[in-house]
Amino acid sequence: MATPTIDPTLGPVLARTGDERAILDAFLDFHRATVLRKVGGLADADAARRLVPSLTTLAGLLKHLTVVETNWFARLFDPQPGDVYLTSQADADASHTVGPDDTVAGLAAAYEAACARSRAIAARVDLGHVVPHPQLGEVSLRWVLVHLIEETARHAGHADILRELTDGETGAI
Repeated sequence: MATPTIDPTLGPVLARTGDERAILDAFLDFHRATVLRKVGGLADADAARRLVPSLTTLAGLLKHLTVVETNWFARLFDPQPGDVYLTSQADADASHTVGPDDTVAGLAAAYEAACARSRAIAARVDLGHVVPHPQLGEVSLRWVLVHLIEETARHAGHADILRELTDGETGAI
């Protein structure tokens, strides 16, 4: 029987027989990479253009997801002096706001750095490790990973639609 050819960009497929950690990491990294692919090759003005009534733009999604990564991993599992967990709707709205100096390259680099830090923090913590959360009481790393898969996948879907509206480009890859 021939070995099936699997696209190596499909991390969740490659992790299909892995342990729980490998599968959770693969799905989260797949959605992180999808978001980055959605902004790849876009001009800054195209990425910042509002195509829907909300503040949602491709650049704004990158900025928001950078805050999400930092909020859920660094601020909960590796807080530094002065770190404050963001909880308000105003914080969420502000995280989508793109400034005149924000570029796709800069936002993508910041997102990649936040994801790398999140990966490093998560790698040091057992899935069942529990930390205090200002709104939920306590959360485990397992719960945070599943939540970030959901959050990132949802925004990857938004990015897919916005990219299609921008230049017709479709698909996860």
